[in-house]
Amino acid sequence: MIKAGVIGGAGYTAGELVRILVNHPDVEIAFVHSTSNAGNYLWEVHEGLLGDTQMRFSDSYDLGAADVLFLCSAHGKSKEFWEQNERPAGLKVIDLAQDFRDESDGYVYGLPEWQRERIRGAEKIANPGCFATAIQLALLPLASAGLLDGPVRVTAVTGSTGAGVKPSATTHFSWRSNNLSTYKVFEHQHLLEIRRTLGRLQPGFDSPVQFVPMRGDFARGIFASVTAECPLSGDEALALYRDFYADAAFTFVSDRPVDLKQVVNTNKCIVALEKHDGTLVVSSVIDNLLKGASGQAVQNMNLAFGLPENAGLRLKASAF
Repeated sequence: MIKAGVIGGAGYTAGELVRILVNHPDVEIAFVHSTSNAGNYLWEVHEGLLGDTQMRFSDSYDLGAADVLFLCSAHGKSKEFWEQNERPAGLKVIDLAQDFRDESDGYVYGLPEWQRERIRGAEKIANPGCFATAIQLALLPLASAGLLDGPVRVTAVTGSTGAGVKPSATTHFSWRSNNLSTYKVFEHQHLLEIRRTLGRLQPGFDSPVQFVPMRGDFARGIFASVTAECPLSGDEALALYRDFYADAAFTFVSDRPVDLKQVVNTNKCIVALEKHDGTLVVSSVIDNLLKGASGQAVQNMNLAFGLPENAGLRLKASAF
C-alpha cells in the first residue's frame, strides 16, 4: 500500500482528495495535517466523510512515514513548507498550489494528456490550475499540430468552490445566487501556465490568449468556451482531436453539445467541437475540484507509482 500524507487538510481540494484516497485500492492515508483542526475527526470538517473514516486531523507530521505527500495549502505556502522541511529520499510530492507550475526546482508539470511519460516515475509534480486544465485540454491538439494562428479567445465560468472554502464577498450565497460576474479579465494567473504549454507545443506561438473568467451561480464545475481560427474542416478537426486523445484515460471528444452535469463528480474532461466558417469553437467541461484539482492529483500519483491511471477514480457523474 502507498502511504499518503496531506498537508493543508481543511479546504475543499483536501476534502475531495481524502474522499478519493480513503476509497483508493492501493493507498493508506498516513496523516492529514491541519493546525487549526488538530484533534478533530476528518468528518467533522468534511462532513461527507462521515462513515468512511475515523481518522483525525494532526498538528504534526512525519514525512518519513509517507511515500507520497500532497500539498493542499494556499498558493505560496508550498515554497514556505520546503524552506522549513527537508524532503526525505524517495518521497514523491504532488503540489496542488501554483508555486512550481513553471517546473522550477525539478517539478514536472502534471497535465497527463501532455506529459504522461514525464510524470511516470517523477519525484515532484506540480498539479495544473483548474481553469488552465480546461483551457489547455481544449487547445492541446491544435498547438501540437502547429495550427494556432492568431488570437485565442476564451470565456470560462467556474463554480463557487473554485474560490476556496473561506467565505468572501463574491462567494457569499446571497451575492452569488442568481448572479453572474467577470473578474481578472485578461489577467488571470492561469494564463502564465497556459501560455508556457502552448509555447512548448508550438514554438513561436506569440498571439494573445484573451481570457475572460466568470463566476457562476453553481457550486462546482468549469465550462470553457474557446475559439480560434482554424484551417481544418469540422470533420478534420474532430479527427485531429480524437486521434490526439485516443489514449487519454479521462479526456473524451464529442461532436454533440456538452454540459456540466456530464462531468461533475468525475475526473473527466469532455471537449466538444463546432466549426463555423473559419472559426473552431471548442467547449471544454470539467469538475474544478476533481479534474481541475484533486482528481488530477490522484491521476498523477497513479502514473508516478506505475498504477493504472484510473485507479480510485472511476466516479459516476451527477447527471440528474
